Amino acid sequence: MTTMHNGTGQPGAGLTDPVRYPAGASAPVRTKRAFVLVLLTLFVPGSAQIVAGDRKLGRIALRVTLTVWVLAILALVLALVDRSLLITLVTHPVGSLLIIVVLAALALGWAFLFLNTLRLIRPVLLAPGMRPIIAVVLVAATVLASGSLGYLAYVLNVSRNAIGSIFDAGPAIDPVDGRYNFLMMGGDAGDDRTGRRPDSLSVISVDAKTGESAIISVPRNLQNAQFSEGSPMRKVYPDGYNCGDECLINAVNTEVTNNYKDLYPGVADPGAQATLEAVSGTLGITVQAYVLVDMDGFAKLIDAMGGIRVKAGGWVPISGPVTDEAHGIHGMPDGWIPAGDVHLDGFHALWYGRSREFVDDYARIARQQCVQQAMLKQLDPGTLLTKFEDIANAGTKVVDSNISSSQLGSFVDLALKSKNQPVKRLTIGPPDFEAWFSTSPDFDTIHTRVQELLRSNSGAKADDTFISHTGSAAGTASAAGPVAKPAGTQGTTGQQPSPSSSDFTPVTTTPDGTPITEELLNGLKAQGDEQGIRDLVATNGQCAPL
Repeated sequence: MTTMHNGTGQPGAGLTDPVRYPAGASAPVRTKRAFVLVLLTLFVPGSAQIVAGDRKLGRIALRVTLTVWVLAILALVLALVDRSLLITLVTHPVGSLLIIVVLAALALGWAFLFLNTLRLIRPVLLAPGMRPIIAVVLVAATVLASGSLGYLAYVLNVSRNAIGSIFDAGPAIDPVDGRYNFLMMGGDAGDDRTGRRPDSLSVISVDAKTGESAIISVPRNLQNAQFSEGSPMRKVYPDGYNCGDECLINAVNTEVTNNYKDLYPGVADPGAQATLEAVSGTLGITVQAYVLVDMDGFAKLIDAMGGIRVKAGGWVPISGPVTDEAHGIHGMPDGWIPAGDVHLDGFHALWYGRSREFVDDYARIARQQCVQQAMLKQLDPGTLLTKFEDIANAGTKVVDSNISSSQLGSFVDLALKSKNQPVKRLTIGPPDFEAWFSTSPDFDTIHTRVQELLRSNSGAKADDTFISHTGSAAGTASAAGPVAKPAGTQGTTGQQPSPSSSDFTPVTTTPDGTPITEELLNGLKAQGDEQGIRDLVATNGQCAPL
């Protein structure tokens, strides 16, 4: 090799620089150089090319790197200052597509820089034993860098598709009296069904600023439901949905879908909209949006989460087919969910939330509320990160929602604020009202109780709180209307268990101390002792998320 000299007769620094010209360097220096170039490409993409390769390529890559760093810092600042705006930008159809394209381009560009760095390293100059080590390090760095960006682009694309499938493209909604009220409806959505009868109805009310939330459960058998002002159905039922025993609130969906959908021109799901209006009028609040979830999708979502954990107050049957239609008696149960601390997969969580054999709808409502809280509590960042695709795909099983995708950012932000706050709850039935209340409701009383719930301050430290006027508060509540009897064990007296906190003892033995088992319960069923089973499972409305 020809050696260049400077004016003093010494070798020129240009060709003796071991970083740019490694041929004349020692083996340890070449090895060190290789590691340095990999690390430079990993932490400051483009810098390896500046010091040891194509400076033009390096300058372009460095500009891109600096731009990405600036944008990342701006995103961090925005997350601290206005998190909902950042989420809105990331979840917006156009914004998310642009981010996906940029991430994919950055991933490919970074991978190209690593390949270029491999050329700069010149593996043939390395000691034979170091070549595979450097190769493994470079591949690992490429996977860590480019792979992470590629995976992030993939996750964002999955979420973008899920958002497009689940949420509406309509206008945004504004809070009413400082709150967002969402109607959650759960039901079966078979292809042979016209107009779904929701199996569960609950309103999640969230303070638009603080995220303080409350759940109001409406029994599916509530009669004489009132339609809100401005509802087209008020022309049909001006005094409420009062056509007899068949006019339960969960039948509004079918009634409107089959007979009155022409009253809702341009509405994608008239039955769901009419149900929303019936719940609004019944509770005396404005419910702005609904989400209708197919039960099969609900089970898949819980499976995607890896299941949920609850503390169950009593045994819950997985009911077999009905054998006595007149009395609603089922055959031998297909299985049982035991009392105590249990882990529920999607199938068992679905049954845990919907079973009402041997108890009534109100015990089931309490379990449904508990399942909802367990899902919210246990859907942590780690679960989202490791199971994101399954959760997103299961989320597309939401049959319908009129929530605008343009507001998803602000609602996600509210959900994050709500996550660690106590949840206030009210049931329009036991344990907050007498058992007969849903068939002869006093709507002024309902409106008063709902307003009390939403006005009350969240000062409790427990995971959830029931606003229930029992005990010493009964005198105050009596002016507003009927309330529940003191909470206790539900048995032949018809009293309901109080699921207001987790400080209850699951009933796992009979009164004489015999352990309750599946064999014992099935034995009572085989003997026709339905009442004996009712006594043993009466507390299955008690539940707390773990």
